[in-house]
Amino acid sequence: MSRPLDPAVVRPDGTAVVTMELQRGIVGPESLVPELGEQLRAAGGVGNVRRLLTAARTAGVAVVHATVARRGGGRPGLTNAPILERAAAMPEHLRTGSVSAQVLAEIGPEDDDVTVERLHGVTPFTGTELDASLRGLGVRTIVLVGVSVNMGILGASMEAVGLGYRVVVPVDAVAGVPADYAAEVIRYSLRHLATLSTVDEVVAAWT
Repeated sequence: MSRPLDPAVVRPDGTAVVTMELQRGIVGPESLVPELGEQLRAAGGVGNVRRLLTAARTAGVAVVHATVARRGGGRPGLTNAPILERAAAMPEHLRTGSVSAQVLAEIGPEDDDVTVERLHGVTPFTGTELDASLRGLGVRTIVLVGVSVNMGILGASMEAVGLGYRVVVPVDAVAGVPADYAAEVIRYSLRHLATLSTVDEVVAAWT
């Protein structure tokens, strides 16, 4: 773990919580990788995210859901990576507007939340409105939660740092599979990109 979280880093007027792919078709009932959702829930991650978002909304912190979906009809998206090739073989899964593409009901979205949908690639900034949306909200720090530590959380952290944001990752609100590998990614990679924290620490900074 990094040094204790400085409350000034997550001041409500310059911070957003960004949830990464917390969707039914990723970690919910329609998941094609049930182990990922099971790992998130076993570690208390869904409950921790819900508690974090409740505190964020109460404190006036922006809540942004970064989701992934597949374009409905027409030409499919790019399949320039093995994971995208596998997804292309299941055209109805995570289709825009489908049940599997929905955010988990336990966490939102609520009326004031922002949802930014990604239609290609494996990270949330490239080719989406996420950066513009965050800048429009005056965000300087991102509290990043969700899945997976293997790629999404790691890739989002790299992109965010490159775009000038500070990143805070509550380690009890993220998950990856297998769990021991995710722990190694946090220990050897994420700690160099983000301030590692806990949901309790972030919530305390807002209350």
